[in-house]
Amino acid sequence: MKQKSILIDREYASGGREVARILSEKTGMDFYDGNLLYFAGERYGIDLGQMRRYDEQGVGSILHDFAMAVETLGGADREAPFRSYEAMGRLMKLLVREKPCIILGRCAAELLQGETPFAHVFIYAGNMDDRIRRVQSLGECEGGNVEAYIRRKDQQRRNYHRFFTEKKWGEPQNYDLLLNTSALGYEKAADAILAIL
Repeated sequence: MKQKSILIDREYASGGREVARILSEKTGMDFYDGNLLYFAGERYGIDLGQMRRYDEQGVGSILHDFAMAVETLGGADREAPFRSYEAMGRLMKLLVREKPCIILGRCAAELLQGETPFAHVFIYAGNMDDRIRRVQSLGECEGGNVEAYIRRKDQQRRNYHRFFTEKKWGEPQNYDLLLNTSALGYEKAADAILAIL
């Protein structure tokens, strides 16, 4: 059987990127996260500033819908989030056709449905204190309410997912495997993903 790509959705500050890095080292597979935006922008001629605006945030919320309605009256482009999303999808398809890889977030499972065999994983941290420590260790959200910051980031990912798919982000029935990094740690989470491959 053809080797599977690994698609990872993750809670903010759950260590999903770290698990992907470990998997990449163990398997030799490339992994892609936000850098997908730059590749997609260069290859498809989409403005990078616009793509950053819609990357796993800025869509699907009431505020976004209201802003888009107001901007439409002023001539703004309502199709911009969809063009960014489609460009990422085209790039993901090219990447997995070249060789199996690891892709973080961005509704990859929906975009790659029927394209390639993949394992779809959701990574979360069952302990908010672990997530807060991770944010602090990365130097993010200095001086603010870290827990509120984490919850806001999760909500942005949830809204993004809901905006582009009909599936609920983080719901068990939408994944092959759910892993709690608070219980397992990053290394054992990576090993569990390797085991289902």
